[in-house]
Amino acid sequence: MARDQIDMTPLQSRDELVAWFEGGIKPPSEFRIGTEHEKTPFTLEGRQPVPYEGARGIGALLEGMQLLLGWEPIMERGNIIGLYDVTGGGAISLEPGGQFELSGAPVETVHQTQAELMAHLAQVREIATPLGIGFLGLGMTPSWSRSQIPVMPKGRYKIMTNYMPKVGTYGIDMMYRTCTVQTNLDFSSEADMVKKLRVSLALQPVATALFANSPFTEGKPNGFLSFRSEIWRDTDNARSGMLPWVFEDGMGFERWVDYALDVPMYFVKRGETYIDVAGSSFRAFFEGRNNSLPGERPTLSDWANHLSTIFPEVRLKRYLEMRGADGVPWGRLPALPAFWVGLLYDNDSLDAAWDLVSHWTAAERQALRDDVPRFGFKARIKDRYLFEIARECLKLSHAGLRRRNRADHSGRDESRHLEPLERILESGRTPAEEMLDKFNGPWGGSVEPVYQEYAF
Repeated sequence: MARDQIDMTPLQSRDELVAWFEGGIKPPSEFRIGTEHEKTPFTLEGRQPVPYEGARGIGALLEGMQLLLGWEPIMERGNIIGLYDVTGGGAISLEPGGQFELSGAPVETVHQTQAELMAHLAQVREIATPLGIGFLGLGMTPSWSRSQIPVMPKGRYKIMTNYMPKVGTYGIDMMYRTCTVQTNLDFSSEADMVKKLRVSLALQPVATALFANSPFTEGKPNGFLSFRSEIWRDTDNARSGMLPWVFEDGMGFERWVDYALDVPMYFVKRGETYIDVAGSSFRAFFEGRNNSLPGERPTLSDWANHLSTIFPEVRLKRYLEMRGADGVPWGRLPALPAFWVGLLYDNDSLDAAWDLVSHWTAAERQALRDDVPRFGFKARIKDRYLFEIARECLKLSHAGLRRRNRADHSGRDESRHLEPLERILESGRTPAEEMLDKFNGPWGGSVEPVYQEYAF
């Protein structure tokens, strides 16, 4: 979530950077689940992108949400760019092209995630419908060109927009045309963090296939099942990818700090101003060698902001972020936290998942990650189809959720939230393949029906 931190204590030593991560360690009794999802706003009439300005724009939508919810507005240069729930910890923010993001509060069960989602969607609809705004649950905008999409008034996005074409082909598409759903999960020690990070990195392609939902670009099939995932392969490889070094001996918080110190920065925020430092490392800044801020040392806020501009398939902050899934319609959103909670929050399932992936090599993991955007379940690792591995993972997740045994009001455990994924595996096809069948059949070669069938 792009909400910039404010803590202006200058950093003295590398140990403070490591300590920042260690601050995330929690006993398992305090483990929480955070779910973030993005959705693409569109005009109900004409199905066009929604601008920020105007009586029926994104700014008006946020103002309406503020009045309805009473959340604190997040302002930048006089524009409302997000909302923050001081009591619960949830937030609403804008991605560069107006994608509307809910960063859920940290909750205890997947049932609570679902309840939060339903409440959020009811609230958004109440404000958006009279403004003539709908929301799409896809991994990428299916019909608009880059040039059609408006730019939200956030300083950090201007800097990123200028920098992206220098480091990859698809960075602008990532910013303006994609949507994701993410799950954020806790760790109980450094060793627990490393184990969960390794398992979730290796298995991120499973989530990519289960949630593959971006087969269209500008009204036509783009040759991929998750084009959003393909986009990340050529956005900025200095800050994304499968992090092979995570699987090497000696992995821990310090190793992540050393990685992050060398990832190029985008910006430094001072007051309301974003200073463009794109391309220079945090390490140089840390040593007082940043050309834009000569002699100045970074603060803890600078560090937290920088860490939020690193985009690997799984990201370490004070929790772990699962980043491999496309945005999907609302009924399928709780399936992502359910999948990862069942695998990572149950020790038996976590051990079994590690046994499943521990003999994979870095080259094999990378090849699987490279193949999954195009081939989905038909991607292979060693002599196995990803489909078989997905089936095994779902079994492990299901068992983990059963053992967690967190019942909802009617006595059902969290495994019920896996049902959409079980249906996908029964059909043997990714959601994108199902959508392509519709495109080639009942939709008659048009993507327009997505605005009804895949809207929130």
